[in-house]
Amino acid sequence: MHKIGLIDYGMGNIHSVTKSLESLGEETILIKNFNESKACKALILPGVGAFDPAMINLKSTDLITDLKNWIDSGKSFLGICLGLQLLFESSDEGKVQGLGIIKGKIHKIPNIVNQRIPHMGWCQLLPTKTNTLLELDELNNWVYFVHSYHAIPEDFNIIAAQVNYGSEKLTAIIENNNLLACQFHPEKSGKTGEKLLRRWLSNIQ
Repeated sequence: MHKIGLIDYGMGNIHSVTKSLESLGEETILIKNFNESKACKALILPGVGAFDPAMINLKSTDLITDLKNWIDSGKSFLGICLGLQLLFESSDEGKVQGLGIIKGKIHKIPNIVNQRIPHMGWCQLLPTKTNTLLELDELNNWVYFVHSYHAIPEDFNIIAAQVNYGSEKLTAIIENNNLLACQFHPEKSGKTGEKLLRRWLSNIQ
């Protein structure tokens, strides 16, 4: 069992993530002050909502410097949905600067004929490289998405999986050393989400 810290900044899907982790036998701690993270083996930045209010809320917690130091130190970190997007420098959704931990920008999903926005529902993950969650040739992993914006990093090598959206491919997972982030909601993705969370947990040092 690990102690997993959930960063609580008023915009996260804290309840569903907590329930999902507890069902896997993990202990969760809500992090509002980084002193509370000392016993944690990993941190999760969850997120639901809009980019600017989320960044404003996150700044008001005074957690940003400590969050960056945590990632720089090599400790395990997982971003979920909006928690992935906040890691980037900026977003088409607003004017507030993001965390800038990952170089790149969050863009509006393009309008494609017969494709609705937000991109919502179950889609198959398409690995672009072997990563913590998926083998390169591993298919039939269907997970749940709800988003109108998508991540385009400067370094495409950190994209670990994509998802089809019409003729486009959208970023689904990014991984860069100890930093892992999912655009989908593993905590809402049934048995597949449970499997992926187990794999992430099994890699925590």
